[in-house]
Amino acid sequence: MPNTEQKPLGAQISHMLKDRGVDVIFGIPGVHNQEMYRGIEEAGITHVLARHEQGAGFMADGYARATGKPGVAYVITGPGLCNIMTPMGQAYSDSVPMLVISSCLDETAATKGQLHQMKDQRGAAATVCDWSEEARSADAAYTLIDRALTEFETNRPRTKHIQVPIAQLEARAPMPPKRVASEFLGKDGRDVYAVNKIADALKTAKRPIMILGGGATGCSMYGKIATRSGAAVFCTYAGRGIIDGHHPLYLGSTLGRPDSADVLAQADLLLVVGSELAPVDLWRDELGHSCPMIRVDIDASQMHGERQDGDMQIVADAYELMEAVYDALTDHTSQTEWTPAEITATRKRWRTEIEAERPGIPAVADALKACLQDDTMIYSDMTQFAYAAKEIWDMDRPNHWHHPTGFGTLGYATPAAIGGAVARPDKPTMAIIGDYGFHYTMAELGVAVELKLPLPIILWDNGKLKEIEDSMVRAQIAPNAVIAKNPDFCKLAEAFGAYSCAPTSLSQMQDEVVKAFQADGPTLIYVTPEITG
Repeated sequence: MPNTEQKPLGAQISHMLKDRGVDVIFGIPGVHNQEMYRGIEEAGITHVLARHEQGAGFMADGYARATGKPGVAYVITGPGLCNIMTPMGQAYSDSVPMLVISSCLDETAATKGQLHQMKDQRGAAATVCDWSEEARSADAAYTLIDRALTEFETNRPRTKHIQVPIAQLEARAPMPPKRVASEFLGKDGRDVYAVNKIADALKTAKRPIMILGGGATGCSMYGKIATRSGAAVFCTYAGRGIIDGHHPLYLGSTLGRPDSADVLAQADLLLVVGSELAPVDLWRDELGHSCPMIRVDIDASQMHGERQDGDMQIVADAYELMEAVYDALTDHTSQTEWTPAEITATRKRWRTEIEAERPGIPAVADALKACLQDDTMIYSDMTQFAYAAKEIWDMDRPNHWHHPTGFGTLGYATPAAIGGAVARPDKPTMAIIGDYGFHYTMAELGVAVELKLPLPIILWDNGKLKEIEDSMVRAQIAPNAVIAKNPDFCKLAEAFGAYSCAPTSLSQMQDEVVKAFQADGPTLIYVTPEITG
């Protein structure tokens, strides 16, 4: 006999999510979505109370990036949804599986002036996510939730939004269907023709180059493929750690260097795996190559960009495909013309450029990297410190440095790191954020205190919006509106109940970071450019 126990739909949704593997929900309750909170504890789900819906969204994003599981957020009608739209846009642009479930008004056409009323709430959300739908029945809610979770597994993961009318959340509904065990095979990643075309191209190339994006994460074969084929390798920012940073043919995450185009112009084959080759990857219009290009991606829509179309485009799971390519190269001996000395000299030149562009930051980044445990997961913000560090800081494993690359929002790092720390309670997590970005979501520090998270927050304070000031100067605009009065950040952190320190040397900073990982709460580590002397 089927289980016919009825509960308000809001409660049933939490039970369904728990059955589908959701253990944590981020959000803020309100009178409109309170029915969604009826079943959270009963279902055995942990709820993290954010201080602002934007923080809840970034926490869900950080949790999803740390686990690979969907980050789920509950928000209210109107302003609650509007507040989380920035994180929704960030997760959409960076291919993060985030599910936002909101309440909505039952009717908006004939009645005006209702609490939290919007003209078109669903339509507004649709502008920053993969899809936004309204569930007008219990069956529709269950179907949409399963659709979202299935698409996270089988397609490129991107934000989904489901809104449920208040009356439906309150109405009694049958239990959701139990999870059905399914095996999603997806697209065939071992297509013999595609594998042989890539392998043959690598075998005959003298100066092949691989570009590895975030979509290539998870494959351990890339370093071995580079060795067997003699391919030089670039990673995008999202792809850092996919290949060992000490590989002799690794050019780093330096595609944004202007003269990386000159290096790419020397290639006789380009193999791009799991990357959009987006403007935020290149920071120029032309990639720079004139050779054939093979593109591999799970999302066919990403293979067509202005002047970036591949000569061969393969829609497939990158992990399976590249494992098969590696096997096909088993008996191949590289005839590459790339030399380790050439790669080392190029990287050294680019490091010198970065040191000139961002004086002092590389030294601080090197000191910070040297004191971290191997498994530290880092969340960074839109700040000059991160811009420089991402180019010179080689990661020893993939998916351990998260940055708001596409949408590029300020205030991401602190709440996202909280989500990451919740996801990995026994592993080290760290945030890197600028002084201005910290203003955006500083209230979420209270969540880290409440949860007693041992979270070091590196606050880089150069006293201004330095990146904007530099851009204005380059554009011959007299810099204005780039300086805001900052509080005493250490006292502010202490007011929240967090620890704080202001190291005056790199060695002291290292000691404070190590100490922060052992603390019973977050530590704000205040760093200025003067730390290098």
